[in-house]
Amino acid sequence: MTREEYFASWSELHGGVSITGIVKWWLDISFAISRPLVSIKISPNLLSVLGVIASIFTYTQAHRNYCLAILGVSLLCDGVDGTVAILSGKANKRGAMVDAVCDRVSEAFWALAFYKLGAPAWIVGTAFVLAFTQEYARARIAGLGDFRIDVVTIAERPVRAAFLAVAFLAFDLKIAAITTLALVWMIQQGIALVTVMRSGYSRLSGTDGVGN
Repeated sequence: MTREEYFASWSELHGGVSITGIVKWWLDISFAISRPLVSIKISPNLLSVLGVIASIFTYTQAHRNYCLAILGVSLLCDGVDGTVAILSGKANKRGAMVDAVCDRVSEAFWALAFYKLGAPAWIVGTAFVLAFTQEYARARIAGLGDFRIDVVTIAERPVRAAFLAVAFLAFDLKIAAITTLALVWMIQQGIALVTVMRSGYSRLSGTDGVGN
């Protein structure tokens, strides 16, 4: 499969979204990384599971100075599993389900890692619930009528990982910023949830006679 064919397949699977800017940049990288993985027949579901395993280590090894690299592995596995599925012709709804479940499990361990670094439980717990609800709302709204939520919020999954990455750096450098980082994450996550809900409500408005 050529890069252009991959772009077309990816766009079709994501509701026809245009591939520009940072999306195109990431897909170029994902395509380059995934081709060798496809050649050695790595399963996309295996990559999803490896991402979860790496996320578990971000929690159990949260105080180690190499944990930032483990977080990178977790993100990498999550980022390329879909590309490997497309390039190997294994993109299907079962794989999408496995990927979605693995993503949520991974984020649970990311939140636990944040807590282990010293962030208050109530802040981390609230932020995680808001993130989980955002992703559930996005999936549920799509399932109600195959509506694509193309809004990009200020707290998508890579941003959540970025907060944890900065927290790891702050811990290693003994900078007292972990609680502040967790609080900012929680606030941004609340804004992100409202953004998705407003977009979804607007898209579903008028699709039936309920709630108009």
